[in-house]
Amino acid sequence: MEIIRHEDGSLTVPVTPGRHDSDDATEAEVEAVETTKVIRPGEGGYIEALAQWDATQNPDHEVVSTASGREQAMHVVHAVAEDPQHVAEAVESLDDAEAGAEALRHVLLGGTPSVKAFASEVVDAEGGDELPPHTATKIIGQVLAEIDAHTT
Repeated sequence: MEIIRHEDGSLTVPVTPGRHDSDDATEAEVEAVETTKVIRPGEGGYIEALAQWDATQNPDHEVVSTASGREQAMHVVHAVAEDPQHVAEAVESLDDAEAGAEALRHVLLGGTPSVKAFASEVVDAEGGDELPPHTATKIIGQVLAEIDAHTT
């Protein structure tokens, strides 16, 4: 099963529960059953799961962040933070959405420390209040989904 990203930013991820041995079962009879759970921005493993989701959406390319892409990424994250109802408009305003997407993917790959540093850079470059990492991560997911919707 693959990771599913929901409109609210939550992710449904596969989980393989631990094995539970019973007195009557042999090892061959005890099987791990795959289940799922929903995780939300700010919960443990969310950033990693979002990066994995994005990798399944874009399996054919290597993640490379450029200076102009980073500027695009900061601009779009700030715009969505200021007006969360207009993600599509914020993405459409980008000069190079793909470069911005690559920079955002690069941020996700760095995990929580990278997201925190990026949120600080957004404030320095664009102004406003610093976003908590879980909020920045949710916005990154929204932007990547919107960019992917326009490029497929």
